[in-house]
Amino acid sequence: MSTVNIAVIAHAKDDLRVEEIAEPTPAVNEAVINIAYGGICGSDLHYWTHGAAGESVLIDPLVLGHEVVGTVAIAAADGTGPAAGTRVAVHPNTPHPVPGVRYPEERPNLAPASTYLGSAARHPHTEGAFARRVALPAAMLRALPAGLSLREAALAEPAAVAWHAVSRAGDVAGKTALVIGTGPIGALAIAVLKRAGVSSITAVDMHEKPLEIARALGAEHTLKATDTDAIAAVQADIVIESSGNYRGLASAVRGATRGGTVVMVGLLPSGEQPALISLAITRELTLIGSFRFNDEIDEVIAALADGSLEVGPVVTHEFGVERAAEAFAVALDSATSGKVLLSFE
Repeated sequence: MSTVNIAVIAHAKDDLRVEEIAEPTPAVNEAVINIAYGGICGSDLHYWTHGAAGESVLIDPLVLGHEVVGTVAIAAADGTGPAAGTRVAVHPNTPHPVPGVRYPEERPNLAPASTYLGSAARHPHTEGAFARRVALPAAMLRALPAGLSLREAALAEPAAVAWHAVSRAGDVAGKTALVIGTGPIGALAIAVLKRAGVSSITAVDMHEKPLEIARALGAEHTLKATDTDAIAAVQADIVIESSGNYRGLASAVRGATRGGTVVMVGLLPSGEQPALISLAITRELTLIGSFRFNDEIDEVIAALADGSLEVGPVVTHEFGVERAAEAFAVALDSATSGKVLLSFE
């Protein structure tokens, strides 16, 4: 190859490097992908700043990245998956059941031993795709429709997380919605809610920049997270909690109408967390967990292609992969950034 293959690798807490790696050697069911864009996710930031994402602790250096799109350079040798030259998005999950552990078969995101690109949940770690060229299972690849740019499709994976969260609330058409935390996932939830036909959306965040993005995506009302009385007065039918902290969950419970639904997509720290359970009981709230996604990425790609899902304002910055350290620092500052993209081309 004329261009050296480089990757973004977390070695340990506060040790992020852009390093040369070997060219990928695909298995018979894997394709080689020229990565075009990668979106920096909160889990990537946690591996950099803490050496762990929740209970997934770095033991070995890990190539980060699971929000990626690119072009098939070499198709899978077994004939599965897209042909060379096909532009693709990537579904980063591989479900793995465990004998004796039950979960609904139609919800493979709940398979207990699943692997996810760029994850240290298991050892050996599952290498990510923040590299110029990677080998990925053909089953992960989703061909992009003509007219959908790779840059816009770079949001397909996080938008699928938001789509799954909204779908967990059921039919939201005509209902009022409250979104707590308007980082990239919360912002994308606003876009999905808007497409789904909610009557109004109120967005809540600590900072003005995320609220600006929320308004650009269709939120009619915005509130600062510190204005707890105003949040409690919203009384929304549907609440999407995407802040990932217990104060945000408390605001979600307070801001839900009696008999309302709270979807918890923001991942709180492991262990016990304070929660307004008494209020949830007396208001007969429905509290629903939302974790990753299943095949919603296919619906997201179709909605991006036909223009019914507007996500453009979510992306605020783009950096070449060589400037990954700078990109990660910008992404860490939620007061000034939305989704930060790495370009590998």
